[in-house]
Amino acid sequence: MMLPHAPLLLAVVGFGAIGQALVQALVGDDRVRLAQVIVSPASIAVAQAACAVLAPDVRVASTLDLGPGHRPDLVVECAGHAAVLAHVVPALQAGVPCAMASVGALHDTGLLARLEAATREGGTRLQLVSGAIGAIDALAAAHYGGLDDVVYVGRKPPLSWAGTPAELAFDLARLAAPQVVFRGSARQAAAQFPKNANVAATVSLAGLGLDRTQVELVADPGVVRNVHTVIARGAFGRLELQMENLPLAANPKTSALTVYSLVRAVRNAVPGIAI
Repeated sequence: MMLPHAPLLLAVVGFGAIGQALVQALVGDDRVRLAQVIVSPASIAVAQAACAVLAPDVRVASTLDLGPGHRPDLVVECAGHAAVLAHVVPALQAGVPCAMASVGALHDTGLLARLEAATREGGTRLQLVSGAIGAIDALAAAHYGGLDDVVYVGRKPPLSWAGTPAELAFDLARLAAPQVVFRGSARQAAAQFPKNANVAATVSLAGLGLDRTQVELVADPGVVRNVHTVIARGAFGRLELQMENLPLAANPKTSALTVYSLVRAVRNAVPGIAI
């Protein structure tokens, strides 16, 4: 007689729009148990109130509990760049596998080195989720055959660029035609547009790297969805992908697909067939 597996103990770092949507999507999956939600000290009361509805038994705190009896089986980060250093690095060092949404944080070569060292120290794995983009498996495979060039174009409604350097350079509310708000390398894009350039960083890390991947970011009054285009050429042939993603209702800077990619990462971590 086969014994049922214990549910995967999940810790979620960040409980904003993405974190709450992730937890809501996992409600009812008895293979997963939300054990910890990690937020800033100032956000604990708000997170506790939200968790009271979604997951009443969860521990809400400002640091991960990695001790015996509380150690999670998987840590999912969806809190922004600062949380990667504060929470993902210690979890990896302790041997806990992690899935990371804030891929744009890896424009910082020092942080990337810290994460690589932490995975070796803990003997575990850090998964960079695909987020709002697709075909990352094909691009990563093509890398091994040799890539000649990779270009990413991110096109969003003008007000989706509010709170970025684009807001200082353009009157976003009055744009009548598409306007390029950034053109340069993926590393520069991730540094200057940290809340909008995770896709650019993901594409670059799968392919030619942060410095050789070319990025164009566009404020376009003619679109109502977040449009991502990737063009790659190499020994494998040519790839062209265009995705028109609906934004997350609670955060127009984020594609809803980002949440679904995190759900997939969690469900692929439980015993069973993964694709």
